[in-house]
Amino acid sequence: MPVPIEELRLEIVNAATGKTLGAKAVPGADGALVVRDFPAGGPSPEQWQFTPVKPAQDGQAYVIRNAVSGKVLDNPAAADRGVRQWDAAAGKKAQQWHVVPVEGEAGLYFIEDATDGAVLDLAAPATDDTRVVLREYDDSAESQRWRFVPAQPERTSDPVLRYAPLSHWNGRRSWRLARSAALRPAPSAAPSFSDTLLVLKQFGTDQDAGGWKSVGPGRSPGGQLGRWAGLGDRFLADTTGAGAADIVGLKPAKGAVTSSSRGDGTFDDAERVLHQPAPSASPKDLWTLADMTGVGRPDAVVLAADGVRVSPQDKDGRFAPAGGEPVLKAFGHGQQAGGWLADKHPRFLADTTSSGRLDIVGFHDDGLWVSLQDEEGKFAPIGDEAVLRAFGHDETAGGWRADKHPRFLVDTTGDGRLDIVGFHDDGVWVSLQDEAGTFADPLYFLDDFGVGQGWSSAAEHPRFLVATTDGGAVDIVGFGPQGVVVARGRGDGTFEPSELVLNDFGHAQGWASGKHLRLLADVTGDGNPDIVGFGDEGVWVSHSLGDGQFEQAQLVCRGFGYNEDAGAWRVDHHPRFLADITGDGRVDIIGFGGPGVYVARNLYRRFRTR
Repeated sequence: MPVPIEELRLEIVNAATGKTLGAKAVPGADGALVVRDFPAGGPSPEQWQFTPVKPAQDGQAYVIRNAVSGKVLDNPAAADRGVRQWDAAAGKKAQQWHVVPVEGEAGLYFIEDATDGAVLDLAAPATDDTRVVLREYDDSAESQRWRFVPAQPERTSDPVLRYAPLSHWNGRRSWRLARSAALRPAPSAAPSFSDTLLVLKQFGTDQDAGGWKSVGPGRSPGGQLGRWAGLGDRFLADTTGAGAADIVGLKPAKGAVTSSSRGDGTFDDAERVLHQPAPSASPKDLWTLADMTGVGRPDAVVLAADGVRVSPQDKDGRFAPAGGEPVLKAFGHGQQAGGWLADKHPRFLADTTSSGRLDIVGFHDDGLWVSLQDEEGKFAPIGDEAVLRAFGHDETAGGWRADKHPRFLVDTTGDGRLDIVGFHDDGVWVSLQDEAGTFADPLYFLDDFGVGQGWSSAAEHPRFLVATTDGGAVDIVGFGPQGVVVARGRGDGTFEPSELVLNDFGHAQGWASGKHLRLLADVTGDGNPDIVGFGDEGVWVSHSLGDGQFEQAQLVCRGFGYNEDAGAWRVDHHPRFLADITGDGRVDIIGFGGPGVYVARNLYRRFRTR
């Protein structure tokens, strides 16, 4: 776990004993520190905050401060080498500490005195309290290893606004927001989302709603650039370029079908065919909508057995029939197109050169393959060899696994060209693209966010590449074992050391990929990404503070959650998305449940109080 920012509180636990650092059961005037048990019903364990010493010299040092008393960890240079908590003195070297990761042991650290390099250890075990002392570094001494346990997050709830049905003279049904206490201006009353509303009895898992079930190789939402859909998948997409998201589903025999947004949070009852399947369609095909040429209208793109097929959309919103020759005989799942497999070989549509047109990029067994799109909309044939022998599935190309090692295409330098950022066992690797379009050999830049640091899988610990500050460089934001971790981008392809910025949304707080979704989206319209989590009780939002840090989470919608009273939503059956379905520039919550499509409208700006 990276060192947390100073606003977070945490317990310091000894790895050998499992006991927590704190004062004696009967504290003395000497401020001596011990490790001891804190039984239930008794006093709570002491919590500490890490304040970085500025400017950093010879490695970052920290003042370790008691979150309640304000006293700090101090080396009194006593004969018994005992440490204590004492009044803080500005600039005092004996109150400064280095936090050194234990090599090969995710989440364990040495706490090193900045004066002479001695580390925190335990004296001879006592019956109750075991004294904490300084000793010379010993790599084999487990008692010198410490674990940081973040305090439980402070969670609050937003008021909710409920829908009331309205009947009209023409028989049409609509809904309004019912009056409630939440509508009255009051301190801290700022509803973010309405209550859930069933708006369409289609596209659900129940038989009466279509009996939808994902059976293709599509990937579930997880932050990867460019999501591909498989047979039975449902998702949200602007099918016309009008600015509002429509419902799209891949239906056996019919192909892609849609229910268009009405612009008011509801959808057309009539389902229409958007794009018919090709005669040679296969359950292994991957499908998406993307504006390939920058004209403002999405095209239908299919990764088929024989390669890449593109069906342009005309001015009337009709897609060209699926058929004919593929635009590129590569990147497909058939052997004649390279034998690309959904569970091994990530593929992306991305404008790699800032030309306004999307190119095709893929990571195969032997590394990176790229096909650029020219001004006439034609794709260049791929060569005989990978353009970069790295980030591939085979051991000779790095041994990258799709389920463990997420890879992203993102501009880390601001030059308009996409670079590669990958998360392997040992941490973060980056390959920069130069002006000639050549990708450099990857360099290892950060020892975090990898399997070796406790990030066990791409699903369990989602990672994102986004700018968390207005106009800033791209940062890494990840949901780690202990909470939300951020590594700020320097704008040159490298990143600052990672920080634990929020004690929530992590494995330690009960979030698990098999039950919960965690995403990043701009909920408030301020241009900064907020954290949105679909938890047990409903939807939680942690608003961005605009500087790479986030507020404590609030429960903003009592629906779309895992618990029975929150709808009993399941990750493997009920897709949930954040998308603008009204065209007002703010993301709403849309979920495909058993009976059909549910919506919770984004009300943040409209009902925000001051």
